[in-house]
Amino acid sequence: MSTIKNRSEILFLYDVTDANPNGDPVDENKPRIDEETGVNIVTDVRLKRTVRDYLHYYKGLDVFVLEIRDTDGNLKTKEERLADFKDNEDIVKKCIDVRLFGATTAVKGKTMTLTGPVQFKYGRSLHRVNVVYVKGTTVMPSQQDKKQGTFTEKYILPYSLIAFYGIVNENVAASQGIDLTEQDILYLLEGLWNGTKNLISTSKAGQMPRLLIQVVYKEKNFHMGELDKRIKFVSDKNDEEIRDIKDGKLDITELVNALNVHKDAIERINYKVDERVVLMLNGGEVSIQDALAGFNSNELLF
Repeated sequence: MSTIKNRSEILFLYDVTDANPNGDPVDENKPRIDEETGVNIVTDVRLKRTVRDYLHYYKGLDVFVLEIRDTDGNLKTKEERLADFKDNEDIVKKCIDVRLFGATTAVKGKTMTLTGPVQFKYGRSLHRVNVVYVKGTTVMPSQQDKKQGTFTEKYILPYSLIAFYGIVNENVAASQGIDLTEQDILYLLEGLWNGTKNLISTSKAGQMPRLLIQVVYKEKNFHMGELDKRIKFVSDKNDEEIRDIKDGKLDITELVNALNVHKDAIERINYKVDERVVLMLNGGEVSIQDALAGFNSNELLF
């Protein structure tokens, strides 16, 4: 496919049930919480890892930032990973994650600093959350002379609906000499959706993608911004009591109104909505097709 020429914005929502979407290693691996608001935070690094893992392990694409082991089973160092490629141009050409997110490495004799055309803000839950401490046991003992398993402990969120906002900047791609293609962006969108569904670690099981919208613009150097601030999760329950996507409705009124204001600047809107999500527009339930009826819109098929 051709090199991207248009700027686009991405809104991605997913939820977690009885899981830890992004532990803080300096705080007992607890879910990250904004202490002032009680909102759950997920870093862009966690989201990018989801995309990388999916594109490599499920789509067979080469990615640069990856845990790779040598023939002896040891993890490769940065120096060894860089040695897999002829030069920086070769890395960009072969590694989709570098074309998307950029990369920074500094080792003796080789340096690479590329700003990625695709950037995401930290994800934030659309409601306050509660952190729950869970204690359990393991079947196998931790030492040879012990006769029973050991205790385990972890922190989880009973529920969190998380919104991520991202931007694809065509100017950054051009200025960095990155040949970012439309196919690369389609892989990115697929990685967000299917990568989230295919996370299989204990702490990440129970994650589901719920809404994905890409707004592609006609005009250069223009985008609306803050798509994540233009949606609300409306529920009759207190925030901390929410346990399922069906406990509320996703109000997209402000988002759709903003899209209509800038309609002439929008080339197309790509979307995917989970069937269990209930959308609301101007106080009533609405399908995504009806909400975007005045636009050139396409459902993402993956």
